[in-house]
Amino acid sequence: MHPVLYSGLFQHNKQPLFKPVFRLRVHTHRYRTILLKENEKARDMTPDTADKIFEILSAENPSPQTELNYTSPYTLLVAVVLSAQSTDAGVNKATKALFQKVRTPEDMLALGEDGLTEHIKTIGLYKGKAKNVIALSKMLIEDFGGRIPDTRDDLQKLPGVGRKTANVILNIVYGQPTIAVDTHIFRVANRTGLASGKTPDAVEAGLENIIPERWREHAHHWLILHGRYICKARKPHCAVCPISALCAWPEKAEIQVGRAREVSRNT
Repeated sequence: MHPVLYSGLFQHNKQPLFKPVFRLRVHTHRYRTILLKENEKARDMTPDTADKIFEILSAENPSPQTELNYTSPYTLLVAVVLSAQSTDAGVNKATKALFQKVRTPEDMLALGEDGLTEHIKTIGLYKGKAKNVIALSKMLIEDFGGRIPDTRDDLQKLPGVGRKTANVILNIVYGQPTIAVDTHIFRVANRTGLASGKTPDAVEAGLENIIPERWREHAHHWLILHGRYICKARKPHCAVCPISALCAWPEKAEIQVGRAREVSRNT
């Protein structure tokens, strides 16, 4: 479990502030775990409840950070592009030696596609990612003077950069309150009731609508880390979840009872 994010786990004894009015099914998809509403109409979470959720997550981890290793805005962009359908840990392992050699787009072009491929061949889809990284490095030099663009439109002109990657860069590099919806945020948003949606764009729009302004800058990191270490896809740790009392997921009660019985048997 993440040592910083949940250094002080606790359970809330309060009842949820609203009753869940929909159930969720798990489906296989390119986002690994997709949570879809069984009922068409779901009661939206109130802004007050969302505010309380982020107040709790903030207290647990006041300054959340990305778990991708990087040395500059450019290497962060490369790391995020490489992380598509790959784990941060796997990307960090591959880029450890790479980022000792490469710090700028010019360095990457000097290394070349073959040299880059040798460094990242342990990452999924590495051949296509290598082509994109070389191409985006060339475009950065030719079209942006080697500087990382500070708008979503310009970022998405770069090969291999979609809306999610652009939002990550805008948030971390430029401090913009963007929300990059990855598989963890997609799951957490649907499961907790923060934002229901069948697509990442729909979830992003829902989160932007519900998250209070004061939490926007770090919201995407809090939700990613919560999904990675607590609200996991297959075995969520509902019994130790700090926002359990505010979560709308119906199955959480069953999981909590099951965990309690397991603990009872082992004591």
